[in-house]
Amino acid sequence: MNILVLSGSNAGSKTRIATTLLKEKLQRQYSGENIDYINLQDVTLPFSDGRNYMDYGGDATEVLTKIMEADVLFIGSPIFQASMPAPLKNVFDLLPQNALEDKTVSMLITAGSDKHFLIPEYNYKPVLSYLKANIVPRYVFILDTNFQDGKLQGDDVDMRLDRLIDDTMVLSRTYQDIRAEKDAQFGF
Repeated sequence: MNILVLSGSNAGSKTRIATTLLKEKLQRQYSGENIDYINLQDVTLPFSDGRNYMDYGGDATEVLTKIMEADVLFIGSPIFQASMPAPLKNVFDLLPQNALEDKTVSMLITAGSDKHFLIPEYNYKPVLSYLKANIVPRYVFILDTNFQDGKLQGDDVDMRLDRLIDDTMVLSRTYQDIRAEKDAQFGF
C-alpha cells in the first residue's frame, strides 16, 4: 500500500510539525507499507494552466505522480483567510478530475482560531469529493495553542492523530476489500 502525507502549505511551520509527527506515527505503526512525505515548502510548483499533469515536468510531475500513485493520502493544511492555502488548491487544480478516485483521504488541519472549525467541511471536502476521494469523515483540528517551543503539546492531540490514522487505514482497507470482491465477480 502506498501512503502519502502531504504538508499543504509553503509558509509557516505548524503544519509541517504536525504532518511530520503524523508521518513518524505511520512509520512506527505501518512499517511494512510504502510511506512517503511531501512538504510543499520543499518543491516548486507552477500555477495550473489546464495541461495534463504529466506535462508540467520537474517537481510538479514528481508531486502529482506520487499523489496519483497513493492509495492513502493524509493532507495537512493550515487555514488561511478562512480557506485552504493557495499552494494546496493549486495542487488540486493541477490534478485531473478523477485523480483521487479509489483513494482514501483524510485531513489534519492547523488553525489560529476554533472559529474556523467547519472550514474543512465547507471548503476542503467539496474539492476532495469533486476529485472522487473516499473522504474520512473525521479530521484532526489543531489550534495554535497546541504548539509550544516548536512541538505539538497535549495528549488529546496525540490520541486524535492515532484515531485519524486508525480511521483512515480501516476505511482504506474496507474499500480495497469491497473493490477486490467486486472485481472477483467478473472472473477475469
